[in-house]
Amino acid sequence: MPSRPGLLECIERYFATAPLPDARVQQAGALDVPIGDPSWPYPARPRAGAGAVTADDVRAAVALQEAAGLPAALEWIPERAPGAAAAARAAGLTVEELPLLVSVDQVELLLPTGVRLYVVGADDPELPHYQQVAATAFAHPGGPADVDVPPDTSDEALARTAVLRERIAAGRTVMMVAVENGEAVAVGSHQPVDIDGTEVSEIVGLATSPRLRGRGLGAGMASALVAHASETADMVFLAAGDDDVARVYERVGFAWLASTAVADRRPAA
Repeated sequence: MPSRPGLLECIERYFATAPLPDARVQQAGALDVPIGDPSWPYPARPRAGAGAVTADDVRAAVALQEAAGLPAALEWIPERAPGAAAAARAAGLTVEELPLLVSVDQVELLLPTGVRLYVVGADDPELPHYQQVAATAFAHPGGPADVDVPPDTSDEALARTAVLRERIAAGRTVMMVAVENGEAVAVGSHQPVDIDGTEVSEIVGLATSPRLRGRGLGAGMASALVAHASETADMVFLAAGDDDVARVYERVGFAWLASTAVADRRPAA
């Protein structure tokens, strides 16, 4: 296992490499700003060795993003860019820190009896429905169990599905779905990136249907994603939504490494 600084450097290289196949990277002071398809946006990030991030850098990055039809978004590892939070706030963005965890000891957790797990193919006709499961879960992270979100049939939603199909076909996104009685009840993905011959993968978009929370679906899905990613990846990591979610991931062999910060135009809590 590499040292802690080595792990953080590896994660930063992952995020610097991930946008390159489908975005051009512009510079705004000490920030790199990937400009690509709005259906799959990437946040601006501090550039290694570029010095401290300033509020003017953030404003310039946001201007590039908005001109390209992208959301205003900045992400970084606070330990690697300690002044970025103050710069983002001074530029009018809301900052949130999330737990950053790395898989260190795989723990196999089985899904509940009767739940079957599938790897999603690029041509799966149910892909928009799987995306809907995630949308419902993320819209109501702690809400009532019977909530639902109307299907999104907008052009933007169709474009997101098309991009996701392309990523699955290319192996850049590996998506899994848990199905019970013919119904998708949990989804999740990992996104492998080759960094100079070493594969690193991030687990993203893990979501459970609100009415089925508390049954171990999330932990079981996380365990399955780690097992699949680890077949080829030398390192698997993720950002948890909060401390409680981080503890769920610790059950499947993740260890708290540091934190990751996100800044956008959300109203302050």
